[in-house]
Amino acid sequence: MHFLPALLLAGLSSVAEASLQVVPGATWTTSNNEHLQAHGAGLIKVDSTYYLIGEDKTGGSAFQNVNCYSSTDLVQWKYEGALLSRTSGAGDLGPNRVVERPKVLRNPRTGKFVLYVHIDSSNYGDAKVGVATGDAVCGAYEYRGSFRPQGRQSRDMGLFADDDGAGYLLSEDRESGLRIYRLTDDYLGVAESTYLWGDSIESPALLKLQGRYYMFGSKLTGWDPNDNVYSTSTSLSSGWSAWKTFADAGSKTYTSQTNYVLPVGNNSAVYLGDRWVSKNLMASTYVWLPLSVSGSSVTMPNAESWVPELSGSSSSASAAKPAESAYEGEAAAYGGKARDVSCGGCSGGTAAGYVGGPDKGSVTFSGVRSDADARTTVRIRYVNGDSSARYANVRVNGGAAQKIAFLPTGSNVGTSTLHTDLKAGSTNEIVVEGVNDGWGPDVDRLIVPMQ
Repeated sequence: MHFLPALLLAGLSSVAEASLQVVPGATWTTSNNEHLQAHGAGLIKVDSTYYLIGEDKTGGSAFQNVNCYSSTDLVQWKYEGALLSRTSGAGDLGPNRVVERPKVLRNPRTGKFVLYVHIDSSNYGDAKVGVATGDAVCGAYEYRGSFRPQGRQSRDMGLFADDDGAGYLLSEDRESGLRIYRLTDDYLGVAESTYLWGDSIESPALLKLQGRYYMFGSKLTGWDPNDNVYSTSTSLSSGWSAWKTFADAGSKTYTSQTNYVLPVGNNSAVYLGDRWVSKNLMASTYVWLPLSVSGSSVTMPNAESWVPELSGSSSSASAAKPAESAYEGEAAAYGGKARDVSCGGCSGGTAAGYVGGPDKGSVTFSGVRSDADARTTVRIRYVNGDSSARYANVRVNGGAAQKIAFLPTGSNVGTSTLHTDLKAGSTNEIVVEGVNDGWGPDVDRLIVPMQ
């Protein structure tokens, strides 16, 4: 086993901190053993639990489901079920329909959860919003129909609730620009138009911190990413600033598009974006990153991974990241007929291949070090040249197998996340093997936090 030098990314204070991490652009396996399918999503917190509600792209662009997942840490997600699903007959939720950008608010007056979606035909000619209501955030929703707000087009959309309980619809009107509408008291319709930007901006998301509003959005480049922008004001109805970029210029928002911005307490926030794979939408991933907000300025540095800090008491939504060690696949012990394969993008030009299959190939990483007994996120660097996901069972310290998904990567190297318990010391063992006789990924390396 080759043990690479630790990457000293954090001070001693990180030793006692949890190291569950968000990994932008990775395969995120949820409780149903599949990659998280909640694109164009909104997020709502109820008590101490976050609920992520988004589009199921398993079968492509046509509507399948609006899915709901739950988490208490933004890292480990449980699949709760579908809030809306495709119907067999004609109508807004029928075959070959477009149902996008689902967002949910809880109405403080009625107690109902109100779901808004973009409703459209396959050629995007309808341009409406659809509304559904439910008694539980991840329960059954009753679809109530669709409309054009004040008779105007509405494509990409978002929702926002202000401190006084007033609800707002954020709507891309392709003919006029980006609009804010105030909703009726029950959130089921539009009461009035609040503001219009005459600019071509889609995928809107609205944040409020310290009495200031921030509108985030994307330029119109289809499925292709661009440098997303924000505008800010102390009033919803006036005084909005010119649009500015918030990620590194030219990075195309680290190859992502805004879908939601999550406030964390009164001082910090997290950007939630989609990294679309237009030719294979089921393989699309997520770019979530902490925002740095100060007055009218918003910036967002990139990160390979980061530790959420969700107490709300900090000026940052991320905690110090622990030091890490890397373990090469080709230096691990092989079982079955697993063997070296050439891999031009891998760290050493070689990966552990033929994992799984009828010959039960396996890869065993021994001597994995952790400085504490803790639950952590291990990053598995891999290659999957298929057009669909591969799967592997991963066993840690002889425990039960976790079935992990590995999205297609082409010839590139991707990352899949493993959330697991490690014990203090250098005796941890991680085994990657196939599921039944299916093929697992070619394994480049493991990257393991040392706490």
